[in-house]
Amino acid sequence: MAQPSQTILLVDSDLDYLDWATKHLQADDLTILRCNHAEKALKVFEKSSVDLVIVDLKLQPIDGLEFITQAKARHPHISFILTAAFPSTSQVIEATQNGAQDVLRKESLPFELRKIVETCLQTVENRRTAEGSTQEAAPPLEGRVKMIGNSREIQEIFKLVGRVAQSNAPVLISGESGTGKELIANALHEYSPRRKNEMVAINCGAIPENLLESELFGHEKGSFTGAVARRAGRFEQCDEGTLFLDEIGDMPLSVQVKLLRILQEGSFSRVGSNELQKTDVRIVAATNKDLAQLVRDGEFREDLYYRLNVVELNLPPLRNRIEDVPLLAEFFLQRYCRKNGLARMSLSSEASLFLQSHHWPGNVRELENTIARACALAPNTVLLSEDIPLARSPYSQQKQVDKAFETLLEIAPEDDLNLLTWVQKELISKAIQEGQGELKTAARKLGLTVSELQNYLSTS
Repeated sequence: MAQPSQTILLVDSDLDYLDWATKHLQADDLTILRCNHAEKALKVFEKSSVDLVIVDLKLQPIDGLEFITQAKARHPHISFILTAAFPSTSQVIEATQNGAQDVLRKESLPFELRKIVETCLQTVENRRTAEGSTQEAAPPLEGRVKMIGNSREIQEIFKLVGRVAQSNAPVLISGESGTGKELIANALHEYSPRRKNEMVAINCGAIPENLLESELFGHEKGSFTGAVARRAGRFEQCDEGTLFLDEIGDMPLSVQVKLLRILQEGSFSRVGSNELQKTDVRIVAATNKDLAQLVRDGEFREDLYYRLNVVELNLPPLRNRIEDVPLLAEFFLQRYCRKNGLARMSLSSEASLFLQSHHWPGNVRELENTIARACALAPNTVLLSEDIPLARSPYSQQKQVDKAFETLLEIAPEDDLNLLTWVQKELISKAIQEGQGELKTAARKLGLTVSELQNYLSTS
């Protein structure tokens, strides 16, 4: 499994886990050291050459994050994997920025640990061969992130945020409406060296074309009707900060040209002026459209697309991380109660399962609005499934119809099938069964009159 002369240090207060991990990872030419105390583990580095450390978040007297920070500062060549039961968003990002190769949930270790360790050890060997030198540790992290989720999909996004926040590279955030693109943009700013300066957000689709250029780049007095004074644009306002361009796919081509110039040269001119202005702004853009298709259709500049898409973060829709729904619902529930001065409310287990059964075409935004409506209308402090008013969108209804049709095709008999006749027969039989033989009840369920139902039964 490992390259010759490689050493792993396991640091965890759980002795049973240390026994399991040692057996799980043992291999020829691999030395496994173990320690159940943070300060003792730090002393191991002074006596042994360690390539990879697998450390748990909950340690004493310092936690796993502080352990990585201290160890990385003294031994920058060592790789780290952080393990935790349920790591928070900020813990995932901080661990990644402070040098952790990966952050793994403990429940996934039997399936993932060996593969991740192999990858890390190979990286160590490659770096040792190619560089033969150490790397500086990343600076300590400040700030907070407001994204919530324990699913693999969103955890991967958090790790990417941790890796790219320190750079100045443009980031393109893609995903459906309501997935939290602006929150990720905020995280990229708050965990970056620019966090002490301003972050400005602009919705490119909400500002008319003739005003968007002035909004971004500013204008000179008299440059157009209504320009009664010189005005600084957003690029000047957030110099040395971050500019978030939401709905970048709606930006007019005329403005795209000027944006491209800033990305290439770091300079621009106000509307009505030929004087160049310098700016140091990190651009984070977001879209719910397929920019590559817009490029093919001639609606978005290809050169600008590649300039913006240096790093792409594709946010998963909520239906692809349904396990995060209870966490998000609880967060929105308590936030709504605090904001409106309500007594603390809770979510019943039935309500939680009910929320997880929904398709969520509006993603996290739809969930937030649903919880707000439920809180406003609930008769008591425990939300039940019947208290939750789920929106019935045409999209979700169509998905349910499609699924039902596929199921019918799977279970219908294949010999000389007239699907419509078969479905009709099965529906009527089921309605009569549920109505316990009462034709009036069955007819009402089917939307028929009793005479229409009797006529069908006499002819079938």
